[in-house]
Amino acid sequence: MSISPSSDDHWLVLKFGGTSVSKRERWDTIGRLGQERAEQEGARVLVVVSALSGVTNELTAIANGDDVAGRVAALIERHRAFCSDELGIDADAAIGERLRALEALRDDPRAASRTLDWQAEVLAQGELLSSTLGAAYLRGQGLDFGWCDAREWLDALPPQPNQTDWSQRLSVNCQWQADTAWRTRFTAQPARLLLTQGFISRHQDGGTAILGRGGSDTSASYFGALLGARRVEIWTDVPGMFSANPREVPDARLLTRLDYYEAQEIATTGAKVLHPRSIKPCRDGGVPLCILDTGRPQLPGTRIDGSAAAVAGVKAISRRNGIVLVSMEGIGMWQQVGFLADVFALFRKHGLSVDLIGSAETNVTVSLDPSENLVSTDVLSALSADLSKICKVKIIVPCAAITLVGRGMRSLLHKLSEVWAMFGRERVHLISQSSNDLNLTFVVDEAAADGMLPKLHAALIDSGAMPVYETEVFGPRWREINGAIRPRPTPWWHAPRERQRLLELAEGETPRYVYHLPTVRERARQLKAITAVDHRFYAIKASSNPDILRTLAEEGFGLECVSLGELQRVFAAVPGFDPARVLFTPNFAPVSEYEAAFALGVNVTVDNVELLRQWPEMFRGRTLWLRIDLGHGDGHHAKVNTGGKEAKFGLSTQRVEEFLELARVLGVRISGLHAHLGSGIETTAHWKLVVDELAGFARRIGTVEVLDIGGGLPIAYSADDEPFDLDAWAEGLAQIKAVHPAFRLAIEPGRFLVAESGVLLARATQVVEKDGVHRVGLDAGMNALIRPALYDAWHDIVNLARLHDACDTDFDVVGPICESSDIFGNRVKLPAATAPGDAMVIADAGAYGFSMANTYNLRALPAEDILDGPSNE
Repeated sequence: MSISPSSDDHWLVLKFGGTSVSKRERWDTIGRLGQERAEQEGARVLVVVSALSGVTNELTAIANGDDVAGRVAALIERHRAFCSDELGIDADAAIGERLRALEALRDDPRAASRTLDWQAEVLAQGELLSSTLGAAYLRGQGLDFGWCDAREWLDALPPQPNQTDWSQRLSVNCQWQADTAWRTRFTAQPARLLLTQGFISRHQDGGTAILGRGGSDTSASYFGALLGARRVEIWTDVPGMFSANPREVPDARLLTRLDYYEAQEIATTGAKVLHPRSIKPCRDGGVPLCILDTGRPQLPGTRIDGSAAAVAGVKAISRRNGIVLVSMEGIGMWQQVGFLADVFALFRKHGLSVDLIGSAETNVTVSLDPSENLVSTDVLSALSADLSKICKVKIIVPCAAITLVGRGMRSLLHKLSEVWAMFGRERVHLISQSSNDLNLTFVVDEAAADGMLPKLHAALIDSGAMPVYETEVFGPRWREINGAIRPRPTPWWHAPRERQRLLELAEGETPRYVYHLPTVRERARQLKAITAVDHRFYAIKASSNPDILRTLAEEGFGLECVSLGELQRVFAAVPGFDPARVLFTPNFAPVSEYEAAFALGVNVTVDNVELLRQWPEMFRGRTLWLRIDLGHGDGHHAKVNTGGKEAKFGLSTQRVEEFLELARVLGVRISGLHAHLGSGIETTAHWKLVVDELAGFARRIGTVEVLDIGGGLPIAYSADDEPFDLDAWAEGLAQIKAVHPAFRLAIEPGRFLVAESGVLLARATQVVEKDGVHRVGLDAGMNALIRPALYDAWHDIVNLARLHDACDTDFDVVGPICESSDIFGNRVKLPAATAPGDAMVIADAGAYGFSMANTYNLRALPAEDILDGPSNE
């Protein structure tokens, strides 16, 4: 197959790893990509390949003298079978000479003593075999592929001071600058498409030298720099670098554009997709480096170059396990000249390189990364023995290093309050901020790091420290790439009929809340379908609109109240409502409200001993529910965390026996236990833990019939959120119920039932530009919807008047309240033509919207409207 003419001095370098050369279809992809790049860009293409998957490990075992004959035979058989069975080519014709070379190394006199030059020759065979068979296969497919030996073009650098014999042969660096003669000679090779090897180079003595870890990636970078290539493409089995390890953080974002230095830090601190060594040659040569997915070539991948815009913010968070901390303490080290020199001389003596350093007047603590050190018990013991002669030594293992990488880390510290809070709950051994302002590292016990990264990642996004809105840097989430995202339902107000009704309402007084009752009924019926739940209460503090209360009462829900005013609203809105279906769960309420609740005949929950002790006659002989603080909490924001020592809710587990003793004296019967530990929690493990712990107390009490696990079910507020997985939750509750069949389960959701049903309808008042920031003012302020100011909550904001226009401009959406926190959203995407008078919708405002509204600045409360009946889709 011919290729259109191309410029001989324009090159592209494509590197393919072991998984990308181990199947026929992947070789077809390599051929197709090479052909396309050459044709589309008018350039010559150099393809650099690794050994077949697992082959380098086998060759390493051979180089170490482990069953040399057996392993050589197995490798020969594997490559023969790969040629004939997978590629359909003749093995003897394609790689016969290479297989004989491998056999000759098995019988080489140097094998007995395992000389370093022999080991290098052995290790080189994987790439020589894969490149040779690949070239034969691609030529058989009609492609104009030539083959060249990388050892003729990559030269290992001369020995450096203090470099060991091993590193001079098996972990070399190479020359990355080429003179005109080198490029002329390389370009003289006739084929437009060339195939060569990664991992190998020429030693000073003319023999083989190995590049060591990351060798194939680094080889591609060396070739890219030597050729002055347009770019180097690293083709692998993942789409690129991510903002976290996708296996640990499914919401990790693909990083589509990085500069060399950020990419270097991300690779160094944990990302395994690209070895750190491979970046420097491209950086020094000014050659862009791209990471692409062989199996999904349509994805944008990660581009690394020197022209990437400087975007401040955390780009990635990583975790390295197995970190060893060496703590050295001694009063004598303070102002002792040469102390650190003596210490580091001992680390050098034992062949250990230090990663992180923390120092104080009487302590120096350093970390050792096992990926860069041969850290063993014997080495640590010997090091400790030497160090103990000059200071007190403590080895702390195993630890994990959690690193935040990004530009301008010092300027981001004020946005990291949630991060500091998370680490504040763990034992932090070391905090290190890099001198280049590119990373911040926390070293904690390895066990403490389990499960931390997803929470940290979410907190960084929520705080704005990880600027995922910067689309030049951040791409799709891992779960989107894998097709594992459950889409949000289309909002009811997108239906033409409902949109028109809202636009008509906006012609009148705004702001106003509008509630869609069909959505309330739909959410109620979803929860009613969960058979493991026996009692369903609606927490009316989310919205006490009378129509909503009547709708949910008709759907069979009980109503949960937290004040006398809410109790009165229930019985006024739903006349004749059965008091047994009302749950009163106050906190620090006046005792008169308890008295009124008893008079109404509703179920009453108490959450402290002092109530019974202070007013014994009021509670004597009563049947109550008891709210217990299980000592821990969670939630989407610190202000919705309702468990633990800092929370004002619930009876401490340490005082349960005290409460029960007093209850027995007063003849109080406990029929229900309640624990609500926070809002926005999605994990089934949370609910299982709550039920398990409550059931333990219930069995001790003996009279408990109901376990109330609270509410706080999340909804998808933003495009990055997914709907709560009700099926998984239902399955989890069924399993929990099977473990504790003696108890009925109760829930008391609010947000889940009503949030999506309501919108805050407002009008744009002004559109203003200030120092490059565009702002849209609304006639609604934080007095109408306080959640963004109070919880940093996100609500989608839409220009309803221009619903189908392209949302291509960033606006800060603000209100008229005289407070800096009167902001509904930063960098909201709206149509550029947004103008005063446009009808605007703040979505998902049906929960904790009007119910938390106020008249601050003497601005009136919003109006409320109800929409019922089916949507006209």
